[in-house]
Amino acid sequence: MASAAEQLARNLSFATFGKAKQLQQRIWFTLGALLIYRVGTYIPMPGIDPDAYAQTFEQAQQGVVGLFNMFAGGAVERMAIFALNLIPYITASIIIQVMSSASPKLEALKKEGGEAGRRKINQYTRYLTVAFCTVQAYGIAIGLESSPGVVLDPGWFFRVSTMITLVGGTMFLMWLGEQITARGVGNGISLIIFAGIVANLPSTIAQTLELSRTGALPTIAVVGMLVLAIVVIGVIVFFERAQRRLLIQYPKRQVGNKMFQGDTSHLPLKLNTAGVIPVIFGSSILLMPATLSSFAAQGNSPQWLQFISALLGRGQPLYLIMFAGFIMFFAFFYTAIVFNPSDTADNLKKSGGFIPGIRPGERTAAHIDYVLTRITVVGALYLAVVALIPEVLFSQLNISQFIGGTSLLIMVTVTLDTVSQIQSHLVAQQYEGLVKKSRLGGRRKK
Repeated sequence: MASAAEQLARNLSFATFGKAKQLQQRIWFTLGALLIYRVGTYIPMPGIDPDAYAQTFEQAQQGVVGLFNMFAGGAVERMAIFALNLIPYITASIIIQVMSSASPKLEALKKEGGEAGRRKINQYTRYLTVAFCTVQAYGIAIGLESSPGVVLDPGWFFRVSTMITLVGGTMFLMWLGEQITARGVGNGISLIIFAGIVANLPSTIAQTLELSRTGALPTIAVVGMLVLAIVVIGVIVFFERAQRRLLIQYPKRQVGNKMFQGDTSHLPLKLNTAGVIPVIFGSSILLMPATLSSFAAQGNSPQWLQFISALLGRGQPLYLIMFAGFIMFFAFFYTAIVFNPSDTADNLKKSGGFIPGIRPGERTAAHIDYVLTRITVVGALYLAVVALIPEVLFSQLNISQFIGGTSLLIMVTVTLDTVSQIQSHLVAQQYEGLVKKSRLGGRRKK
């Protein structure tokens, strides 16, 4: 039997959306914030010769720089103020989360500190983000200076101005993402990355069709890529919706003189509990060193730096192995952060629920952890395969601009999450309307 929330969700319509004024305001705020982000990707960084930089980027985009440009919504291609995007913030978040699990002080602050503890951890994340942005911006400035003719006036003034511009751009995007989460439809950071990828989608498709028209890319290859993209989208939707449901039973209970029969429900465990986070985290970890080495390798750089840049290029064995390893690691790591079997078992015990054949308490927690580990293995393999297979195929065809598995994962997953957020707002709106009607009806009866 469907729950009350599911029945409400089935009755949603455009009329319900038209009455949800607060949701409409949230959507308009989100669209306005994303528009500001897109405008920022076209504001160029000072001190750069656009023509010389365009030639340098043309040489570098075949590697990992093209992937970084995709995440940044084309800001790297134009060396805009948002060129670093949110990659330093995501990397800082990863490190803080790892440290929270390893450090008892940070773990206690996270669990027992409440709202004040959460703000303190966010403050640490911001400080670490500034540090990463500063180092990465300085590396980009050095890499640009090593490319002939790109920088109009090389020196410390250019380096400092570059660091201030890029650090300020990333911090503004971080604040904008928090505003979207709080005042918009949620998922602020993911939506900014999503907007950057979608913005490049028309030009990417146009460039691919142009390659086919000129004969540089066989028509059968274009058709095959489109079919592969459709298949990958279908696979992503299937796995993101897949669940392993554990049967939960509730015993009979007596309240006053009434005896209530035992009830049954399910504990849904998503096959991919971590969502698209492992792919974003893995890409962020790889993009930081790879981008710096790729830019620096364009100029008079040491031989070892050019060697590293070649190894970390898209489609290279080392890049693929490290990418798959990071995805697998973060799939388990993030699942352990967002889902605690012990807490779930305690909540079931307090409410009187139990898994048939499993003793409440530690045995239930161990059983949930066992099931969650097994399905997380499948979810991690699914993420790795979807992210890597298109990368291998497109690298063999020498296509750097086509939307790969990572982009499709982010677009589809963020779309599903955003639709769920909007649906939750609509259900809440409809539920509030039903509550108001019932109260009015009760008053009339009196």
